[in-house]
Amino acid sequence: MQRFVCEQNIVHFERLLNEATEATVQHTVRALLASAKRQLALLNSAASGADATPFEQRRRQQTDAATIRQQFQPEFDSSPHPYMLLDPGPGLLIVDVNDAYAAATFISRSDVVGRSLFEIFPDNPDDPLADGVSNLYSSLRIVGETGRAHAMKVQRYDIRDGDGTFVERHWQPINSPIHDAAGHLVYLLHHVEDVSAQVASRP
Repeated sequence: MQRFVCEQNIVHFERLLNEATEATVQHTVRALLASAKRQLALLNSAASGADATPFEQRRRQQTDAATIRQQFQPEFDSSPHPYMLLDPGPGLLIVDVNDAYAAATFISRSDVVGRSLFEIFPDNPDDPLADGVSNLYSSLRIVGETGRAHAMKVQRYDIRDGDGTFVERHWQPINSPIHDAAGHLVYLLHHVEDVSAQVASRP
């Protein structure tokens, strides 16, 4: 029911946005649209993640996933580039992050493993137009459905610093699938580069 309401609100707000001519009305509707898209992404993430594979089939794939992870773990750990490994199932649980990712996002590896992606990285509540959650979920869903990597546009996605204060950040994200030998999706690999300095230097 909640999902249906969100979907209807998105259609409604998109139509209003196309019809609105006043700047204040447009800003209000954009904020409502962003909120509805965020809520829908959170609902879908919790219910099905980015993988439409039935639960029983996914459970049978877990042993393959452990073997696959052992194969790339050394490279994952030592990479200077920020990487996060996600379970594509319901909740989009964080399987692991490397040191570069932890440093770039002010998190501790031990604190985030096993927790939901959007619990750890929510949208900035002080930015009513924030679309990091909805855009990231859309990208991960594309990867889950197509089995192919997806490069997002540069995305503003504020993160919490060590004190819990949101700080502005802009990222270049690339999301990729990791499959087992049978072609089943076992992980999602999320790679980001912090491009905040480049964005800030633009005229």
